[in-house]
Amino acid sequence: MTRLALLGSPVDAALSPVLHRAAYAAMGLPWTYRAIECRSQDLPRFLASLDDSWGGFSLTMPLKRTVVPLLDEVSETVSRIGAANTIVVTPSGRLLGENTDLYGMVQALREADVTTATTVTVLGAGATACTALAAGRELGCDQAVVIARDTGRASSLLGPTAERIGIKISIKPWTAAVHHLAVDLVVSALPPHAADAFAPLWTRGTGTLMDVVYRPWPSGFAHAAQDAGRNVVGGLPMLVHQAARQVVLQTGHSPAPVTEMLLASQREIQ
Repeated sequence: MTRLALLGSPVDAALSPVLHRAAYAAMGLPWTYRAIECRSQDLPRFLASLDDSWGGFSLTMPLKRTVVPLLDEVSETVSRIGAANTIVVTPSGRLLGENTDLYGMVQALREADVTTATTVTVLGAGATACTALAAGRELGCDQAVVIARDTGRASSLLGPTAERIGIKISIKPWTAAVHHLAVDLVVSALPPHAADAFAPLWTRGTGTLMDVVYRPWPSGFAHAAQDAGRNVVGGLPMLVHQAARQVVLQTGHSPAPVTEMLLASQREIQ
């Protein structure tokens, strides 16, 4: 029996086990998937201890950057973004890294009829913010604004990534957010509730907000954006699409049962 798991910390409330188990059931695969608490300092030892029963892993915070130098091979997307959320374990034991977050984000936006964006603002400076910059670039944006608590740290983390992606960034403090929400696309790459402080800053207008939060939903930030006339995309479609892409990569079977995965996740968070 093939084993797979989500690695990260904390993982107790993660939806990944629900998504992957629903996919395996729909595909008739007798595979197992569970969440394993794993900190950055634990990851090298854990990966070195794997046996041939493992088929792959999903990665969440804080491991998406930490894992990259531990992998045997990474995709071009991982090289550009500097983060991996997926490991495929080959029969010979090699660890292949991929980033399906970008695929998931772009698919979720396209489902919401967002196919182009020339002006983009990203809230946050973590691995998901890197993904948001790459998504903006795919949608046609060549210069984005990043709103960060710590602009110095954000510059050191995002600067090299932006250069690899081919997008210019301007990093602004949180107090500048009020001036940068009237754009084609705002992506909040912040944890639950962290963006809610910006809710009063929305003014009437058009454009799209993608808030990567999926529980609780809608967030206060998303609710205010919708009331102000924005097109709002939540984090659940992104989560489902990135997981579906992981399933294809890890099982070798395509397509993934996206509908079953979505329904299972909706039942879980209701």
